Amino acid sequence: MPAIATDNRANLIGSIWMIASMAAFTVEDAFVKAASNMLPVGQILIIFGLGGAFLFACLALHQREPLFTPDVVSRPMRIRVLFEIVGRLFYILAISLTPLSSATVILQATPLVVVAGAALVFGEKVGWRRWAAILIGLAGVVIIVRPGTDSFSMLSMLAVIGMIGFAGRDLASRAAPASLSTPILGLYGFLSVVVAGVIFSAWQAQPFVIPTAQTSLFLAGAVLAGVAAYSCLMKAMRTGEVSAVTPFRYVRLLFGVGFGVVFFGEQLSFSMLLGSAVIVVSGLFILWRGKKADAQ
Repeated sequence: MPAIATDNRANLIGSIWMIASMAAFTVEDAFVKAASNMLPVGQILIIFGLGGAFLFACLALHQREPLFTPDVVSRPMRIRVLFEIVGRLFYILAISLTPLSSATVILQATPLVVVAGAALVFGEKVGWRRWAAILIGLAGVVIIVRPGTDSFSMLSMLAVIGMIGFAGRDLASRAAPASLSTPILGLYGFLSVVVAGVIFSAWQAQPFVIPTAQTSLFLAGAVLAGVAAYSCLMKAMRTGEVSAVTPFRYVRLLFGVGFGVVFFGEQLSFSMLLGSAVIVVSGLFILWRGKKADAQ
């Protein structure tokens, strides 16, 4: 009985960390979107990446960890960096050029792609029910994007590509050497953002702009929120059961939609509400089936 009580308490604490993480990620997105009205996207990526990398480097040095080891350039880490660049670049482009609410909703399909990727890449067992849920969840993305209709915009594909990039990053993280700590993973994750910014700046060929005081505050807020979100996420995943904590990732959808409506005056369409419901229900079903399979 005491063990059950302890597990429940750990699950509760882990869930709180997860909710805090999703709220902080949404705050980061909102600050980046606000800054994108005043600065080139490439410049935002570079400043944001340097700020986050600096804070994680300080944290690693405080814990007396070396900033570079041979494991940093291992094959899984090289793949992780590549997917991080794709995910960050296209997702920030998405929240800069499209409604925050729709980009956030599409991002919620990431766990579906991660489960499918784990089955295809790592050989994890995924039954036909979970495969069906994955396909239904991806159909939810199609409902939101609405290809072939008059309301379809290629810009909505930015969030889809960003989501695929984040899914690939998460899969590569699972294969990353266990010796790499959270601060080190965070450091190289944010350095990947800098690389994405340099690449996009070179392609865009747009001159940098001196940030105003307000824009500087937006960027500082994005960096602090991003580091806090990443740290809370790691806390959540290391506290309590993964199956109990992970479903609370979907509160990011509520935060993202709420911020989009309240702060950016966005409108919610029926297709977006329907698509988001399909994605969330599919994701929760996959988590439930995974927990049930583990218990057998």
